Amino acid sequence: MQTTDPSLKSFVSVSSESHFPIQNLPYGVFRTSTNATPRIGVAIGDFVCDLSILEDEGLFTHPDITDKKIFHQPNLNGLMSLGRPVWSDVRKQLTELLNESCATLRDNSSLKDRVLVPRSDAELLLPVKVNNYTDFYSSREHATNVGTMFRGPENALMPNWLHLPVAYHGRANTVILSGEDVRRPCGQRKAPEAKAPTFGPTKRLDYELEMGFFVGPGNEREIPIPIAKAADHIFGMVIVNDWSARDIQAWEYQPLGPFLAKSFATSISPWVVPLEALEPFRMKGPEQTDPEPLDYLKSCDDRAYDINLEVSIQTDENQEPMTICRSNLKYMYWNICQQLAHHTVNGCKVEAGDMLASGTISGPDKSSRGSLLESTWRGEEPIEFPDGSIRTFLQNGDRVTMSGFCQGEGFRVGFGEVTAKILPARSKKSTS
Repeated sequence: MQTTDPSLKSFVSVSSESHFPIQNLPYGVFRTSTNATPRIGVAIGDFVCDLSILEDEGLFTHPDITDKKIFHQPNLNGLMSLGRPVWSDVRKQLTELLNESCATLRDNSSLKDRVLVPRSDAELLLPVKVNNYTDFYSSREHATNVGTMFRGPENALMPNWLHLPVAYHGRANTVILSGEDVRRPCGQRKAPEAKAPTFGPTKRLDYELEMGFFVGPGNEREIPIPIAKAADHIFGMVIVNDWSARDIQAWEYQPLGPFLAKSFATSISPWVVPLEALEPFRMKGPEQTDPEPLDYLKSCDDRAYDINLEVSIQTDENQEPMTICRSNLKYMYWNICQQLAHHTVNGCKVEAGDMLASGTISGPDKSSRGSLLESTWRGEEPIEFPDGSIRTFLQNGDRVTMSGFCQGEGFRVGFGEVTAKILPARSKKSTS
């Protein structure tokens, strides 16, 4: 069965604008008021399909899953570690069970009622135990914009940028789930004209529109993952908001790069969309001919993805969110397979649960810039809201929401959203 076939229909009612048709089936972890045990499910329409019950009923037949209680686990790490043949087999069986022509669930009212949990009744949890987190810097438009601001257009890209996917290691234990609010961080800041730094809350809090992917089976230390096999090591993708304190970063980042300006919070969406669900939306990425990548980074196939992305801000003054940015993952210069191949080429070990994020995703025009730093051009071009209020950077009480989807023939494969509200910095008394 072709699990991304546009003609597939589920017996579960799904609107054409839903992010979660049968062609998607993204994985998440949830619990309910009647069963507080975290377990694995997939989203289908307005429901969560409880895979732990299907597992108990013996409806998954792959030998690597039988009797292992994979879907009873509190995260996706166990499933991710099993590899693509298992993922594909499970996906095919799920597609069959949820298909409108299959009677197994459709005509068994008792089982169907137990398996299909309204999403409104489900508390979503962090889907993955993130072991390591690497953040890339892979959008040429974003890197050019930022470089132009700080070094001028003639030196916008650093000499290495077109030769390798630039990245740094982030903090895995501050990756948080959509819906968890973000407190304004404190740190050292130094104004350009000041003689010395001061300590206090960031005055330039920003979002960064990114996407991330999770590693499935890893590699042995000292054994690189070749680019031709990189996709087999990638389980699925989420939307990422990698929050940034621009003034703290400007003071601290030389010579070793981001630290406190980035490590306070990285928000992700709760549903992990399998790479297989994104197959119909693969496309050729930007040309890489001047210069050509070194051999280990040369893509064997098209690995850009046509994923529509959007950022909105809701302020205390304006209860209706206003769209700030519309971008697309297809703009990324370095693709996910190149990122993973580069990450491991020195023998670095990756494992199930490692998260790699794209870096800010910006497009060719102002409306597609993936951060406020770019949209307001370092605060020189404020964004105006309908009531006349303006933003150069985020204020307390602002809610930032990111969403994304691929548009198919009469259906969408979506990621849901990642959202958070900005809370005031902790008082000096509470931090002493």
